[in-house]
Amino acid sequence: MRKATLLSLVVGAVLVFAAASASAQAPAPPPPPYGPAITLDQAKKATAGAEAEARKNNWNVVIVVLDSGGHIVMIHRMDGAQFGSIEVAREKAYSAVAFRRPTKVFEDAVGQGGVNLRVLRLPGASPLEGGLPIVADGKLIGSIGVSGVLATQDAQIGRAGIEAMK
Repeated sequence: MRKATLLSLVVGAVLVFAAASASAQAPAPPPPPYGPAITLDQAKKATAGAEAEARKNNWNVVIVVLDSGGHIVMIHRMDGAQFGSIEVAREKAYSAVAFRRPTKVFEDAVGQGGVNLRVLRLPGASPLEGGLPIVADGKLIGSIGVSGVLATQDAQIGRAGIEAMK
């Protein structure tokens, strides 16, 4: 009886481990390597595209574009945007360029709780969606950060800015 129980436990543990391994997602691809800094003309295009998306939706936001070294290239505060969004947008952009990934990654991790809450102690990591890396020719050339509306809307505006560069 004891051997049967032990065997059942072992088989159960193996099945659980096998199911967990099978359902595990493939690892994310490595982030793009740093490249040359975004140019002022590219930053202007990204900002204009982001502003157009914000205006289309009647959203007043702050848009920040950083170069591949994390330095401000452009900052644009639309009329009516709260001044608190200036630093939030910069932090989102900084997080995206420093960690070479969208800030949504950190927001999702914090949302899962548990050990992922350690992200809150990671210097420079913004757990708010709306910061996106800007990649050209497979290299990270800068980032865009947007703040002023819902985080998902901030990200929508940032994506429009990146699309406008193409």
